[in-house]
Amino acid sequence: MKNKEDITLENLIIVAHGLAHQFGSCCEIVIHDLTAADLEHTIVYLQNGQVSGRKKGDGPSKVVLKTMESLKNGEIISDHLCYMTRTKEGRILKSSSIFLKDQSGSFRYLFGINYDITNIVNIDDGLKGLIAIEDSASKQAPDIPITVNDLLDNLIEQSVSLIGKQPALMTKDEKVKAIQYLNDSGAFLITKSGDKVSSYFGISKFTLYSYIDVNKGEKQ
Repeated sequence: MKNKEDITLENLIIVAHGLAHQFGSCCEIVIHDLTAADLEHTIVYLQNGQVSGRKKGDGPSKVVLKTMESLKNGEIISDHLCYMTRTKEGRILKSSSIFLKDQSGSFRYLFGINYDITNIVNIDDGLKGLIAIEDSASKQAPDIPITVNDLLDNLIEQSVSLIGKQPALMTKDEKVKAIQYLNDSGAFLITKSGDKVSSYFGISKFTLYSYIDVNKGEKQ
């Protein structure tokens, strides 16, 4: 007999399968397990993976990683609807991330919809309503990574862009701010991320952890 969690995932897969067929090969449907112990393998279902270049068993996107960090900290999470992402090849996707609970009431899955609108954006104004994207989301346009190492690289680049200068030119306070961004994004959930981040910012791991502690103190 299947347990209740299996039945929940089974039903999600049925819905995902239907949506993927309804909207065709340009519509990728992905289901992430938010409780996965191994961040290299959060995708438990994927259809039309050619849209982002991913496959079942691959790791999380930035949204998934940030959500896992928020859940760990007991923060409130909410769905992200109709925002823009990009693939490594530059394809433009209209994305939505919906968070779902299991039978126990705990957040368990992220149900993602990524629709490739690259060709549609070049069509006349009559289709603009179909591809409307919130302004705040369109400015960010995060990439969809293939591996967790790609994701960590993206997050580090974003933290540097946030400050507006390279680490060698940053003050201590600026490095603290950049590392706070990484911590809030869940970057340190990735295995051995501390080594890479401390090396990139030219600080020791002890200093890195002290910067993270400073950030925790400010949030209390």
